[in-house]
Amino acid sequence: MSQDPDPLMRTELAALIEADDVAELSDRFACSLRFGTAGLRGPRGAGPNRMNRVVVMRAAAGVAAWLLEHHENPAVVVGFDARHQSAEFAADAAAVLAGAGVRVTLMDAPRPTPVLAFAVGHLGADAGLMLTASHNRAADSGLKVYLGDTAQIADPVDAEIAAGIATVGAISALPKSESYARVGDQLLASYVDAVARPITGAGELSVVYTALHGVGHDAFHRVAERCGFTFAAVPEQCAPDPDFPTVAFPNPEEPGAMDAALALGERRSADIVLAHDPDADRCALAARNGRQLTVLTGDQLGVLLADAHLRHGVSG
Repeated sequence: MSQDPDPLMRTELAALIEADDVAELSDRFACSLRFGTAGLRGPRGAGPNRMNRVVVMRAAAGVAAWLLEHHENPAVVVGFDARHQSAEFAADAAAVLAGAGVRVTLMDAPRPTPVLAFAVGHLGADAGLMLTASHNRAADSGLKVYLGDTAQIADPVDAEIAAGIATVGAISALPKSESYARVGDQLLASYVDAVARPITGAGELSVVYTALHGVGHDAFHRVAERCGFTFAAVPEQCAPDPDFPTVAFPNPEEPGAMDAALALGERRSADIVLAHDPDADRCALAARNGRQLTVLTGDQLGVLLADAHLRHGVSG
């Protein structure tokens, strides 16, 4: 409690102690959130088995230690989505990384996770940190780590970083710095330049899109415009909303998540319905099959994407 810089977390813990809620305190303190190939992910709250500022800063210190061991003068890009506290967590991570001597670039606004991955390569960084819980429920937060190849960490790097996190002491002892660069809208413009190109016949399709209250709408709009698509968006799901008020679970692959988009697609006789998860690194698609819209499985969508890459030489 004494090392947590968040007064809300200190109050939360004090209330649990006052209530003598041993079961809840045990759940929060018996272990720590496990760091692995997906980084960190879990419900927000106080304690090492929750997502909070202490856990994020310890994770950033572990990433910094790994980078300084494996790279000379390493650079990191830090991004965040629109979930509760994502921006605050990103600023904390940036401060710890910069304090450790890592060159840091922090995004100035919520962006999709693929833009963060792109930024790692585009800016020549050695790693990227994305503050997001991806398609988890509204109560969750998380952190993903990418390396210089723009892919998420994998074995054995995840275990090596986890071992480094385990050695981090009190966060009050960590050096912190706000001497880091910021990157704005130009990064998203560069992303669109890299991934989008005009597509013959695109304007003939009727398309419906939903961002499921996440950060995908702006990027999708720019890409669609460059490709020549026009689309109708589900109005109540366009703007980022960390509470995801219209969906029980903000994963487009979950039953019911695409219901609003599919209903709009039927009203507009759409050829295609597209949905992103909240950080826009997961995509679901429905296509008109005769008179009805059919939601494709992940395997079917993967085959179509592979076919497009092989036919057109689309770069990864």
